[in-house]
Amino acid sequence: MSQNDHNWGGKRPNDGPPDLDEVFRKLNQRLSRLLGKRPPEEGTPGGESPNTMRFGAAGVLAVLTGLWLVSGFYIVDAREEGVVLRLGSVNRTTEPGLQWRAPYPFESVEIVNLTEVRSIEVGYRSNAKSRVNEESLMLTEDQNIIDVQLSVQYDVKNARDFLFNNLATEADARDIVKQATETAIREVVGRNKVDFVLNEGRAQIASDTQKIIQGILDRYKLGVRIAKVNINGVQPPEPVLAAFDDAVKAGQDKEKLRNDGVAYANDVVPKATGLAARLMEEAEGYRQNVVATAEGDAARFNSVLSEYGKAPKVMRDRLYLDMMQQVMTNTSKIIVDQKGSGNLLYLPLDKLMHTTAAPAATAAAPAPASAPAPEVPQAASALPATPSGPVNRDVTRSRN
Repeated sequence: MSQNDHNWGGKRPNDGPPDLDEVFRKLNQRLSRLLGKRPPEEGTPGGESPNTMRFGAAGVLAVLTGLWLVSGFYIVDAREEGVVLRLGSVNRTTEPGLQWRAPYPFESVEIVNLTEVRSIEVGYRSNAKSRVNEESLMLTEDQNIIDVQLSVQYDVKNARDFLFNNLATEADARDIVKQATETAIREVVGRNKVDFVLNEGRAQIASDTQKIIQGILDRYKLGVRIAKVNINGVQPPEPVLAAFDDAVKAGQDKEKLRNDGVAYANDVVPKATGLAARLMEEAEGYRQNVVATAEGDAARFNSVLSEYGKAPKVMRDRLYLDMMQQVMTNTSKIIVDQKGSGNLLYLPLDKLMHTTAAPAATAAAPAPASAPAPEVPQAASALPATPSGPVNRDVTRSRN
């Protein structure tokens, strides 16, 4: 190969720019060799005709144009969305699948993953022990300082807003979400008391914080959706942690005692109410019994009075006998036979007391019908008197 082959224009490098016709002629010759054509004869001016040169240049240009057009094809995944930029401004968004855009430099595409869950941490980094006091320490409504650690999970709901309504990159969007989170959590904690934040209010605080963050980001048109807010840790600052634990235990003891009191009241009050109702019912029954008894006695007296007017003597005897029967039924009786006895009576008091106590026991537990009736002790027979009448002193002292 001669020196002129290295210099396509047939001139040395210091002689100026090469001739364009000479460049295309050299290029066509090389293409012909690659395609298996016969090289041009020596001595022919230019080596090839102008038509052949134009045809080769058009083919090369067509190949380059095809490659340039093919470079406009791109694929959008099912979890992604494409944003097509035409000369630097947003033109359209594309759905998942094979898409085409005008090749560079007319159009370009930005692909955003919509389903990727991104996360930020506020108040700590990686674990709870790596605290960031500038983010975690905040003031409650009752002027208490509290340490709150939380994480926020979010994804993209609008790819166009996400790309062009933040500063420049996804890191800028992350910073905006973080700042909005700090603003929201401080607002929510600042309008609640420390006991509510520490104990039963975590779920409510997380829900309120999520709503406020979403509202801020929607006003910024950031194209971000807050998926979840997790309150990872809420506790007092380290120097006063022991005092807060004592206060929490005291509150728990107070609640326990209050519950015990309520349980005792729930046990005693129904019993007292039932006892009062029973006493009222018994009093009402006693009143009705007394009234009914009095009315019955009055009716009986009126009926007896009419009969008494008919036969006074007979009625008096009958009333006397009835009363004696009633009295004698409820008392112990001793029957003395004066005709067959002497002047001295023997009264077995121990047996009389025993027979008096026996009916009371039988009244408590009635004996069967076949049981024999208790024998009533008869009066002891009097000792024989002396012929003269007075009782002998020695005889009276000798008792069986």
